[in-house]
Amino acid sequence: MLGSLMLDIAGTWLSAEDRHLLRQPEVGGLILFARNIEHPRQVAELSRSVRAIRPDLLLAVDQEGGRVQRLRRDVVRLPAMGDFAGRQDAAQLAETCGWVMATEVLAVGLDFSFAPVLDLDHQRSAVIGARSFGGDAVQTSKLAGAFMRGMRRAGMATTGKHFPGHGWAEADSHVAIPVDERSLDLIREQDMVPFRQLAGELDAVMPAHVIYPAVDDQPAGFSRRWLQDILRQELGFRGVIFSDDLSMAGAHVAGDAASRIEAALGAGCDMGLVCNDRAAAELALSALQRLRVQAPPALKTMRRRCVGSLEYKQNPHWLAALESLKSAGLVA
Repeated sequence: MLGSLMLDIAGTWLSAEDRHLLRQPEVGGLILFARNIEHPRQVAELSRSVRAIRPDLLLAVDQEGGRVQRLRRDVVRLPAMGDFAGRQDAAQLAETCGWVMATEVLAVGLDFSFAPVLDLDHQRSAVIGARSFGGDAVQTSKLAGAFMRGMRRAGMATTGKHFPGHGWAEADSHVAIPVDERSLDLIREQDMVPFRQLAGELDAVMPAHVIYPAVDDQPAGFSRRWLQDILRQELGFRGVIFSDDLSMAGAHVAGDAASRIEAALGAGCDMGLVCNDRAAAELALSALQRLRVQAPPALKTMRRRCVGSLEYKQNPHWLAALESLKSAGLVA
């Protein structure tokens, strides 16, 4: 059974320390960052080396498009999601882009990208901005749903983020603790719309490291009110809940890494991410070993649903998809 901790590594290959950590049953996933990536064949080899140790581990990456794209060399430079807004054929192009992204990520042996972003762009949050499909909730739902269809068609599970919406809070949760003072009714009417519309189609959701004081004094990812009462019961979401990176400043309200992962899992997260801080990851691992947490079987649904190949660029469907994106001026 998969563990409840997703962590990262420092380089482009596994060190002896990495191998030891990945063998721990409490570890359930590995996320790659730009520092881990040189080119597709190197990532494919890294993926194979990980699976030789733990075939069951979830391998993830942030490959949203725009400025958040970890694989960059010898792959398509994907547009920002905001580039689809206002186009007559936006939904078709978004679906094509989702398929292209997923095809390239699966080809290097990874399971999924944490995508799509369902946040609304209120022209307030610099950390969201063009990562969003736009400021209109109905249009965002439509375009994100199309992007997800493309991902699923390629064989990839989908993750909507950052529940219940990070687009209003101005602070960047990577370096601060954002606060969204709006009422629950207003958040329901605006930012929660894409999550509500797509709750039955999403395989996973990632909550925001944002405090919504009208609802709870804890960030959404540490809040049973948000994750159990609203996401699970009100929206009827039945998939996986991943925490956002518990090393981010927005998560520090819960204490040290052991307290953070305990709080996230206690609130309803199925897997906690602890990245860019090996000491914190080891502390979180020790906490899970002490608590003997049982991760839910649903995590297995995030595994890739088809085995990709680095020869995908010879596929006529790939060539047609790339041409449609080029004709629209979305890729070079």
